[in-house]
Amino acid sequence: MSPLSNSAKNSSSDTIVALATPSGVGAIGVIRLSGPEAITIANAVFGGKDLTKQASHTIHFGTIRDGKAILDEVLVSLFIAPHSYTKENVVEISTHGSPFIIENSIKLFVKNGARAAKPGEFTLRAFLNGQLDLSQAEAVADLIASNSQASHQVAMQQMRGGFSSELQGLRNQLIHFASMIELELDFSEEDVEFANRDDLKGLIYRINHMIHRLMQSFEQGNVMKNGVPVVIAGKPNVGKSTLLNALLNEDRAIVSEIAGTTRDTIEDEMTIGGIKFRFIDTAGIRDTEDTVEALGVLRTHEKMRQAKLIIYLFDPSQSAEEIVEQLDQIRLLNIPHITLLNKQDLMKHDLNPKLHAADFHLISAKNKEGIDSLKVKILHKLNLHQISTDDVLVSNIRHLEALQKTKESLELVLQGIDSQMVTSDFLALDIKQALHYLGEITGTVTTDDLLENIFSKFCIGK
Repeated sequence: MSPLSNSAKNSSSDTIVALATPSGVGAIGVIRLSGPEAITIANAVFGGKDLTKQASHTIHFGTIRDGKAILDEVLVSLFIAPHSYTKENVVEISTHGSPFIIENSIKLFVKNGARAAKPGEFTLRAFLNGQLDLSQAEAVADLIASNSQASHQVAMQQMRGGFSSELQGLRNQLIHFASMIELELDFSEEDVEFANRDDLKGLIYRINHMIHRLMQSFEQGNVMKNGVPVVIAGKPNVGKSTLLNALLNEDRAIVSEIAGTTRDTIEDEMTIGGIKFRFIDTAGIRDTEDTVEALGVLRTHEKMRQAKLIIYLFDPSQSAEEIVEQLDQIRLLNIPHITLLNKQDLMKHDLNPKLHAADFHLISAKNKEGIDSLKVKILHKLNLHQISTDDVLVSNIRHLEALQKTKESLELVLQGIDSQMVTSDFLALDIKQALHYLGEITGTVTTDDLLENIFSKFCIGK
């Protein structure tokens, strides 16, 4: 790990304080202190037992006092180092949720020697003190932001060290070979080979296979973390807004028989099979001289290019030629799509034979017929029904980039082994580079800028 700046070193000896629960009026507010003087500072304003003489993981009832004035009745939880989230002394004070009480309590703690915490500083200290590695610390932020079963399970799996364990196993094997090659350099005049090159190649093949699997998991991991954008497209008045309302089971979009009612995108989220989807209702696809509607159609095409799935909707009133033309445009985008024939209840005759190759499904959005089966088809179309949250999934773009660089460095090692011109010292350098990139993921190798970029995105109380 690279040395921290002097300011970071000095600040780690401070005792920090922040509100750990959301701001605003609530039943309770939890104020968190962490640092060497956390218990002493809390004790200075606490009316009750002497907190400095109490055991770790105990809770105590008392009052917060500003001089002789009682500010609130509180519960104080003690966590004595190293048995705490930050591995420092931690005190959590549960007050009533009045903003006045919380603000003045924090002022009291600052007056008695604490300082206001920076965003993510509690988790930063947990990382610096060895409680979490960097990928686990990032998973804490993902866990807080999780809003579906899938994103919650991916974050939990990473926070509990699943991803870190896989990477550590890779690093340990590489470190062994790096040390053997370094040993060869010490005996370079004797032409001794301690690291068997065939064994090293076999190891790199296995590592690259695992890295490839982890990189391949990013698309699914990212989907589970951030959700799936799904565009509902089709000509005006085929029932796109009605379908959105049916999927959400609420009147989210305005429904009208007047063509062109939706002139901008309307978005809302729902969960299917534990995975978050963001459904986007769009302006109808058609040529129009209406300036506002034309802008809506342009935005429709833009959203379609950004989507992970397109639901194309048509109805019995459309000509086969028009439907085939629009489907051809969608296929050119090379994005998974589902074709739906809406208003099946209005069908008076068989469809044109030209549409039989379109692989469409019948629904009635107005009567909510076929909606449940559509949700199943969405999961199957994206292969999301096969996802196991027990698997190690990469969901962070920083991790993906580091894995890619690791793979590139290992490819150089393979080229060096096959080349008669590359000596052991160059092999050692390439292996060290691969170890460096793997270390960036877990924080074995890091920089101040990287830490600031990661932890500044946390909320202040975490």
